[in-house]
Amino acid sequence: MLIITSQHRSAPLRFPQQFYKLTPNLVSICCFSSASPPMDAPNSPKKVVVCGGGIIGVCTAYFLSKKGAAVTLIEKSSIACAASGKAGGFLALDWCDSGPVSSLARASFNLHRSLAEELNGLEVYGYRPVTTLSFSITESSSSARKASPSVPSWVDGPAKGPRTIGTTETTAQVHPQLFTKTLLSKAVADYGVEVVIGKLEAVKVVEEKAEAVVLEGGREIEADAVVLALGPWTSKLKLLDSIFRVYGLKAHSIVVEPKDPAAITAHVLFLSYYPAQGGKPMDPEVYPRPTGEVYICGMAAEAEVPDDPEQVAPVPESIQVLKRVGSNVSSHLVEGEATVKAEQACFLPCTDDSVPVIGEIPGVKGCYVATGHSCWGILNGPATGAAVAELVVNGCSSIVDLSPFTPARFARHRK
Repeated sequence: MLIITSQHRSAPLRFPQQFYKLTPNLVSICCFSSASPPMDAPNSPKKVVVCGGGIIGVCTAYFLSKKGAAVTLIEKSSIACAASGKAGGFLALDWCDSGPVSSLARASFNLHRSLAEELNGLEVYGYRPVTTLSFSITESSSSARKASPSVPSWVDGPAKGPRTIGTTETTAQVHPQLFTKTLLSKAVADYGVEVVIGKLEAVKVVEEKAEAVVLEGGREIEADAVVLALGPWTSKLKLLDSIFRVYGLKAHSIVVEPKDPAAITAHVLFLSYYPAQGGKPMDPEVYPRPTGEVYICGMAAEAEVPDDPEQVAPVPESIQVLKRVGSNVSSHLVEGEATVKAEQACFLPCTDDSVPVIGEIPGVKGCYVATGHSCWGILNGPATGAAVAELVVNGCSSIVDLSPFTPARFARHRK
């Protein structure tokens, strides 16, 4: 018998007030995703335990349950409490076209669109197409403001060289925490997903097959298959860490609410930002949301991932930089003119080859992993979940070719 141990714990994030009435009552939810044979007993649904309450775990649980599996989702704390709740929620159809993630990204962008139609995403979780702009801006202490005719009127900072890098056909956005919670609510209400609040202690593996998960206190939940979606906490599992590494990129963000949110149009901004003191430019991003808030992110660096997600705290200097970015981009985003609603940080799960890990774990039948999506986790969540559901239930994926993502690629390299 092999015991695989892990920990995963998270903290809640507050939502804009106008979304409370739109979001159904949701349960809080912990911990981890080529393939075993398909479901065997035709009259008995396959029992699948999904460990992890972020967007990858929730999307996997949703599509598994929709395919008829009996799904238990385990979460220690609350849903989307780490990167899935603190990300920007930017979606792009073709920005991954030059690499191995292209087919996954395209399939997932289209799935986001269809899910928004099915779940009333515009009203419920802030799905909307956006125009995406890129320009450079140099930090200035001047209070003089003049909007350029080539950028939205609310962008009254010294923007230079603006260009359109995404249209409403190719870029969109969601509020990631609201999206994740909405999808889970649908899975629970319509497809019978069971949510268990508890700390995952181990995956029980007998004769090279996953048979159950063990929770703190000794409770065992039997499973025909286990999906591990732990994000940046993946490498806390010794079995997985012996095959591949997932490290955390600590990214910072703030959420502000302008006094006149109606003035802020649906334009996402990707910046080359030159600090006043000189040096290399930074690459912050600005995402207005239909909630009336504006999300500003950047200042990312590799850092040690703590065992407890609640221990993740932002670096004050990074938060101050993001506030200066906002004030230089727009007078609407100056602190005082806008209320700072959140100052936060999260860890993005990254792999050494910059490609997600999706598939069955070598040598452990019925145990799957889905992780390593880096900054594209929100975009690629739906297609990852749908593909893993097909892999678990049918034995292969038709929506996306998962061979580029197999964890076996690392095992081969270590021989």
